[in-house]
Amino acid sequence: MDNGESSSSTNNSSRPWESYNTVFTNAKAGMEGVDKEKVQRIVYEMSKGSKYFQNEERKDAHMKQKIDHMRDRCAKLSSSDLSNYQKVVDRRVLELEATRDLSRIWLHVDMDAFYAAVETLSDPSLKGKPMAVGGLSMISTANYEARKFGVRAAMPGFIARKLCPDLIFVPVDFTKYTRYSDLTRKVFGNYDPNFIAESLDEAYLDITDVCRERGLSGAEIAEELRSFVYSETGLTCSAGVAANRLLAKVCSDINKPNGQFVLQNDRSTVMTFISSLPVRKIGGIGKVTEHILKDALGIKTCEEMVQKGSLLYALFSQSSADFFLSVGLGLGGTDTPRVRSRKSISSERTFSATGDERLLYSKLAEIAEMLSQDMKKEGLTARTLTLKLKTASFEIRSRAVSLQRYTCSSDDILKHATKLLKAELPVSVRLIGLRMSQFLDEIRNSDPSQGTITKFIVQKDSSRQDLDDIESFDIDASNNEGGSLSFGSHETSYGHLKDVVEYEERSHIDSEEVITNQECMEKEERRQVLEGDALLIKHKECKPDTSHSMNDNPNAQNTEAVSVFPQTEPLFWVDGYKCVLCGIELPPSFVEERQEHSDFHLAQRLQNEESGSSSSTTPSKRRILGKEKANSKPKKQKPDQKDSSKYIPIHTFFTKSNQNS
Repeated sequence: MDNGESSSSTNNSSRPWESYNTVFTNAKAGMEGVDKEKVQRIVYEMSKGSKYFQNEERKDAHMKQKIDHMRDRCAKLSSSDLSNYQKVVDRRVLELEATRDLSRIWLHVDMDAFYAAVETLSDPSLKGKPMAVGGLSMISTANYEARKFGVRAAMPGFIARKLCPDLIFVPVDFTKYTRYSDLTRKVFGNYDPNFIAESLDEAYLDITDVCRERGLSGAEIAEELRSFVYSETGLTCSAGVAANRLLAKVCSDINKPNGQFVLQNDRSTVMTFISSLPVRKIGGIGKVTEHILKDALGIKTCEEMVQKGSLLYALFSQSSADFFLSVGLGLGGTDTPRVRSRKSISSERTFSATGDERLLYSKLAEIAEMLSQDMKKEGLTARTLTLKLKTASFEIRSRAVSLQRYTCSSDDILKHATKLLKAELPVSVRLIGLRMSQFLDEIRNSDPSQGTITKFIVQKDSSRQDLDDIESFDIDASNNEGGSLSFGSHETSYGHLKDVVEYEERSHIDSEEVITNQECMEKEERRQVLEGDALLIKHKECKPDTSHSMNDNPNAQNTEAVSVFPQTEPLFWVDGYKCVLCGIELPPSFVEERQEHSDFHLAQRLQNEESGSSSSTTPSKRRILGKEKANSKPKKQKPDQKDSSKYIPIHTFFTKSNQNS
């Protein structure tokens, strides 16, 4: 064993790119025969030394640390512990099996290299040539000819050009893509008026009724739909047909491009199919979770999730373990989710990192105008504005402000966004985003008998979207051919479902800048022990964690709520789903609800400060603090003061960061 580890260590030191797991995935269709080692080596050499590379190394180190910690905790589990957890697993298997529904027929349709295909349709001379949509800074997607060289979405263009010297770049044109997407959706609507659009290029359709009414099989409907899409748009698509959405999505990727795969609605067929399926093939399990499952627990296939269920329930949160077990049983969403009103709308743009204030303000104006146009198209007005920044060192900063009135005016948005940005300057930034939330119609249509917080709790959909598909490499291109070229990501946020597990694991890895590593380990261990005991005795209450304080930036105006975290959300979520401020439970799959909830707390704090309130603590939190005070001796300290032996104040962290830099 030691000799093997020594040999592996020596090999990694001489071939470091082999352990650089963040830069390549063969999960994408069209990349199966790619020389993985060659691609890893080129990407490693070209990204080495960049800020992205340093950030990925840091995250990789903490992922390995978490894996080691999980191994240690796994080794400490006694046979009695595992026996108890196995009882939990056996009970959950019975409960989950009782929910299995094989009566529905779901179809997942995925357009083939959508952006690239639309551009090829517009310019037939591109057919058969390696091509990518985007530029030297970042590419959005690549056609199948380019994928043969290892070129993929979310890869810097200058690296893609190194992998494929003949690569042709085509600028992004979202107006064109939206137009073609609308054409495909008209076809989808003929088969399921309530189809679920996951993005511009994919959708879920419940074709149960149309199959029954027309006396056709799922395979025949899929074939017909694909034919109609091609005749209406000139574009090809692939489809998967199965008993639930999770399986249908996996099936749609099997015979890409321009193909389909049908999984029969039979339990034994489903179990056979899922048993040997690699965990990475499941939407919602990304590279971080894949490595943790494989390296810490030896889980590589979906079948092994059930076989090692006791370990999953012992080491992961209940929501994550339930998801893993559902995957291992081949279970997924079968009901049509009820329509949820949007909670926010946003636009953002990625570009080469710059500290040029004139350029930043110019980008901000563009984004404000795009956001305003999107709001006007949908007749929306809102009064909570959030600014998102990604710095040159890949730190995410969020600032929010509560406006005096509801608006969709680009002038109003830009006016307040400018103030938020000004408070952060000077700073080198590579991404700017704006989000508007707290809509007027949402207030008007709310149920007066229902609490304002509980409206965020909606039915959880078990289908998930792999975070890796939207991950951005975004490496500095200043020393390469990139220059000042930029890639614009103009997106409107519609509740895309995220991965409970991936988010939870990434939160642990990214939070080390606010809490020391040892504290993270101790806190995680305490949480898992408490959660394990609670699971066994069927308790579901968890004491909220108040370890994070959000202090104002000294340069900010008192009308702005400030939050600066390495994560993508300004709030910290205990156990990955419980709000640290009020205790409300929102799984990570509820992306827009969590963003809205974060904005709610930031705006609430603003209003309290504006009204001269000395405390921004919510009633829920005050009740919790009141209980703690009743059970403890009086202390001469401020209510918000934290135990310095356990927590690092956020302002202290930034002081240390500035000194280190």
